Amino acid sequence: MAKSLGIRGRVIGLAMVPVAIIGILLMFLLIRGKIDDLDQSLHTRAIAIARQLAPATEYGVASGNVEVLQNLLEKAAIEPDVRGVAVFASDGRWLAQVGLGTWTNPQEAGMPADRIYQAEYPDRLVYYAPITRTEVAVDDFNPAGATVERPASQSHLLGWVGLDVSRSATIRSQREAIVRSLAVLLAGLGVSLTLAWRIGRQITRPILALTHTVSRIGEGHLDERVEATGQAELGVLQRGVNHMAAHLQTMQDQMQEKIDRATARLVYQASHDALTGLINRREFEQRLERTLLSALQQGREHALCYMDLDQFKVINDSCGHAAGDELLRQLALLLKSNLRERDTLARLGGDEFALLLENCSLADALEVADVFRAEVQRFRFKWGDRIFSVGMSVGMVAINAESGTAASLMSAADAACYVAKDHGRNQIHVYESRDSDLARHRGEMQWVTRIQRALEEQRLRLSWQDIRRADGAAEAVRHVELLLRMIDEDGGEILPMAFIPAAERYSIMPALDSWVIEETLRLCRRYLAARRERNCLFAVNLSGASLKDPAFRRMLLTSLEDNPALGPHLCFEITETAAIGNLAVVNEFIEAMRAFGCRFALDDFGSGLSSFTYLKNLKVDYLKIDGAFVRDIAVNPVDRSMVDAIHRIGHQMGLKTVAEYVESDQVLALLREIGVDYVQGSGIHQPQPLEALCQEP
Repeated sequence: MAKSLGIRGRVIGLAMVPVAIIGILLMFLLIRGKIDDLDQSLHTRAIAIARQLAPATEYGVASGNVEVLQNLLEKAAIEPDVRGVAVFASDGRWLAQVGLGTWTNPQEAGMPADRIYQAEYPDRLVYYAPITRTEVAVDDFNPAGATVERPASQSHLLGWVGLDVSRSATIRSQREAIVRSLAVLLAGLGVSLTLAWRIGRQITRPILALTHTVSRIGEGHLDERVEATGQAELGVLQRGVNHMAAHLQTMQDQMQEKIDRATARLVYQASHDALTGLINRREFEQRLERTLLSALQQGREHALCYMDLDQFKVINDSCGHAAGDELLRQLALLLKSNLRERDTLARLGGDEFALLLENCSLADALEVADVFRAEVQRFRFKWGDRIFSVGMSVGMVAINAESGTAASLMSAADAACYVAKDHGRNQIHVYESRDSDLARHRGEMQWVTRIQRALEEQRLRLSWQDIRRADGAAEAVRHVELLLRMIDEDGGEILPMAFIPAAERYSIMPALDSWVIEETLRLCRRYLAARRERNCLFAVNLSGASLKDPAFRRMLLTSLEDNPALGPHLCFEITETAAIGNLAVVNEFIEAMRAFGCRFALDDFGSGLSSFTYLKNLKVDYLKIDGAFVRDIAVNPVDRSMVDAIHRIGHQMGLKTVAEYVESDQVLALLREIGVDYVQGSGIHQPQPLEALCQEP
């Protein structure tokens, strides 16, 4: 426990522990004394009442006058805390009683005749005082005629008087005393804690500030500095830490400056349109995904507008592409000037724009879109001596908890825009999704049924595709990716993109991935049992849903615990989206699998450059560059720059890079020039049934 306390906690504890111990002891003694005093006070008062009442009732008992006794008892019962009073004869008979009381027969109980007897109960005290008749000798020969009490007087027992006293008031007073004492103790401890905290803060503040600064510097915040307040050893340490941090920051700034400039340029180019400066389609779709997620999880309402310029082709054809580009730049500035702070405007391509209105109802979105449409309608474009007017057709779709995917929203907005054009252009049309949603839902539910039937009827198959060295060199270990296929009822092969979206939407991916894992382990055992000349590394795709499923992870761990020799022959491919969305789970999974010798590849990397910041936290071996960049590097210099940047960053982190979708010799040549380690695609090797792999030497 002491190891977990900081310096300030130890100082405060050192100050507080003696105070707390002394305070508790004093409180204990105070409460104990108070309780004893209250009990003694009640006892003394009850004894006094009993002693006074016993001789007072002597006449009534001796004469048998119950009325006198009753009157005396009623007066005695008026006293505080008296519950009841009773008088008993010497043979134990009850003579009179006032108030409550449960009495014991004094004669049968053998009550003493020479003193008051006390019986104690949790809520009351009962006293039995003896009633005696005192005989006094009188000297008739006394000349003065006075009565003289002689020492030889004798007393005779007439009975007992019983007194029942309630302890409730005393108990209540005791409790109040305890509460008051506790309040005083807590107040004292609070004041002591405050003083101890202030003193501890004064003592430990410089040390804690230094500790915090060193911790922040260790985390990479090299601009952190500690205030130099000391002159002795502490001051020397503070100045030394500041000097060290300044030196490290200077070195880091010099090393990072060129990388930052290049990375910033690439990031901006990847997310923005070069012509208008607006964000591009890829970045817009990512923001749309986040907005859709907030609608699904938080019930928020947004709107998406798909905007297409009217008569743009006329300007392009009559004045050239330079005029069209200038028109787009001017319209982009015009539209940006009408944006609210939380809105997003993007150029999707050509003369198509998209507007994302966050936290906006459909009615408000219609007003905003109409302002944009009217501004474009009033705008006049001058090119040379010619002046043009343009319009804008807008398709709008609501984004709420019932919306589908981002792709379906974009498709719906695009369809609504075409409807606006068909209705005469320069209009706004709101998309009604009931029919299309029903059709999509039915289609996906059909796929769910087909997937479940395929699992039950064993109509899933694995194909394989080589992953080869880009330079053509042979390797001792063959590297292949296993690809999932479904066989339909007629024996035809169904590619995964036809049924994977429905499986992901309706949480069937863990079942599919479990089947793939079982088949892969069976294949791996079979391949190793054949003792082939070349070992094989099997790459298996895992979905985000499976990574988040504890049952799936337990199944995989159990399978490898039963077959630990298979681990070095497995490489798990996880997508960039799944990795970033479940970073803690993925890292835990990677650590567990690495214990068996498994390797990992980050698939489809580059679809979101924001993931560069996450890459350093993922312990993967291979970086698979998204095929969307690789496919067109022969004709698109931006895609080529992206592939080059991803490759260089991967190498700096010690990762092997793999380019997907290599479909031509020209693309392969460019990848070799860049220095990519591995290539994969139909231009390298066409996927084959698994039997072909098992038959090869």
